[in-house]
Amino acid sequence: SGVVPPFTVRAVCVVDQLVTVPGRVGVTAIDKQPVDGPVEVREYGVHGDVQADREHHGGVWKAVYLLSDDDVAPWHEEFGGPIPPGYFGENLRLGGVDTSQLVIGTVLEVGGAGLRLEITTPRVPCQTFAHHVERPRWVRRFTEAGRPGAYARVLRPGPVSAGDEVRVVEVPAHGVTIGRVFEGVTAEEAARLLAESDLADLAPSLVRKLDPATDT
Repeated sequence: SGVVPPFTVRAVCVVDQLVTVPGRVGVTAIDKQPVDGPVEVREYGVHGDVQADREHHGGVWKAVYLLSDDDVAPWHEEFGGPIPPGYFGENLRLGGVDTSQLVIGTVLEVGGAGLRLEITTPRVPCQTFAHHVERPRWVRRFTEAGRPGAYARVLRPGPVSAGDEVRVVEVPAHGVTIGRVFEGVTAEEAARLLAESDLADLAPSLVRKLDPATDT
């Protein structure tokens, strides 16, 4: 894969209010709104944000959810105009990048004060997301669009502000992208990713997705 040029943080979003939803947890933190920076990002994510369901939508492997303008553009017409930052639950709305093309394990440096993130796994849409956007068959349709956005873990804490530049500092050679994992990797892709990675450095949810492909 070629060198990814720098891109930008267009907005930093944190939960505005917890919303009551059907299901096991009963509330969701999907309703996020842009905030003025700088905002500190630590091991479990953006300061002031909440993970209502840390088991499925959080923890260190899914600390920060990245979505770009390109990812949401296909939905503009259906939603009657540009989708506001945070509406799909993202922490960072990015400009100038296709997140589905980011390679698993890519290291990003955000801004100039040391924040480092590592791309871990794609977002998997759920019924909470469908309930929030109030669109029929949303989970299936969002899945078929193939632009899920990317989760990241925090390698080095630091602040983030809208307008920060994001630089790609490391890209693993295996070349397996967020988009390929979301679609379902081949056995060969899974083997390549696993051969180059320490299992401890991969999100458990990602390893589970790789298992069927590797027949382990």
